[in-house]
Amino acid sequence: MFKTRDEVIEWIYERGKNRMKLGLERMEYVMERLGAPQKKFPSIHIGGTNGKGSTTSFLRQILQEAGYTVGTFTSPYFERFEDRICVNGEPIPSEDLVACANDIKPIIDELADHPLGYPTPFEVITILGFYYFGQIRPVDIVLVEVGLGGRFDSTNVIEPLLTIITNIGHDHLHILGSTLAEIAYEKAGIIKTNTPLITAVKDEEAKEVLVSESKKNQAPIYMLNNDFSFTDLGELANGETFSFTSSLATFAKLRLGMLGKHQMENASLAIMAALLLKEKFAWHIGEEAIRKGVEKAKWPGRFEIVSGNPLVIIDGAHNKEGMETLVDTLERHYPQRRGTILFSCLKDKPVDQIMPILDSLPDDLVFTEFNFFRVEKAENLYKLSRKVNKEIALDWQGYLRRKLSGMRRGEMMVITGSLYFISLVKPFIRGIL
Repeated sequence: MFKTRDEVIEWIYERGKNRMKLGLERMEYVMERLGAPQKKFPSIHIGGTNGKGSTTSFLRQILQEAGYTVGTFTSPYFERFEDRICVNGEPIPSEDLVACANDIKPIIDELADHPLGYPTPFEVITILGFYYFGQIRPVDIVLVEVGLGGRFDSTNVIEPLLTIITNIGHDHLHILGSTLAEIAYEKAGIIKTNTPLITAVKDEEAKEVLVSESKKNQAPIYMLNNDFSFTDLGELANGETFSFTSSLATFAKLRLGMLGKHQMENASLAIMAALLLKEKFAWHIGEEAIRKGVEKAKWPGRFEIVSGNPLVIIDGAHNKEGMETLVDTLERHYPQRRGTILFSCLKDKPVDQIMPILDSLPDDLVFTEFNFFRVEKAENLYKLSRKVNKEIALDWQGYLRRKLSGMRRGEMMVITGSLYFISLVKPFIRGIL
């Protein structure tokens, strides 16, 4: 019997570290043994390469403003393990995590000597989340974020009301495929029969894949810039303004609490989902809930300003599209600012695509590494860069202490790359400033 949340977390990771097993057979087996908890709550499935977390946050806040109790299952966690499983933004209490783990462990253990094999850590976490929402903590709806890909992702055992696929980009190429069409095919695996799909995919080949898979599943498809759209009305000091247009509703002068033009896209996906819930399932979601929801929504680690003086920004840009978005947002909100980019990433990220973008910036580059088994060596990043103003700082804590204490007026520090890295950086910075 587990007594603490630390014991639960250790159990989750101790047997499955470094394992990846494609397929849904283990999830289906455990779900059946647990009484199919994933069928006991309405859900929305959210996949894509970039923007899943922000889209989830916008939709959660809209639904909360409309008076609904909203569960979220997201990955990876940013600050605490419990952040993966939340109700109205509040993480699962440690005592509930322990109780759920004790309930599911006997069934998980059945697979130790089973031909299906022992579940991966992410499968166990998914089982915990679905059991929590299905058996322990009833909610009005659960927003389920895909972990990796879609077709064989452990979350793909739900039967959602709606499916959302955000933009598709280059990530996890060694698993999902080397082209956007191949990646789109894996993402499209979450499309369900007669279940509406909302998407912001831009690449034409990827679009063709989604359209084809939607037709096969007789799933209505709603595409950004076709069935709904947004108009950029300009930036605010702490956000953005835009308008939204669709056949279901039009909203003028919406305000966002997150920075970047890409967040208008993510918010538009969430608004369209809310409108379809209202249109097709009679959910009570008014204009005020939509306006307040997109303005109040926050998502940590995505162009997050952790300090205004000195200016310190953290952003989990870990692929080509994410880094392009970071650069666009810097140019949009801080066109005259210059400073330093501190970067670290994991070995499986497309660094060859990211580095030219970093090299093109006028800022100094500093490469570091952190204590994680999949981290890329700072020396390798340094060698890959063609930048003149670059250096290695293996002791990132010591570097930040020195750098932040001596920053000049008008200078900025941007810390980016791995979400695992910036999740360590954020509390450290708050502790020294």
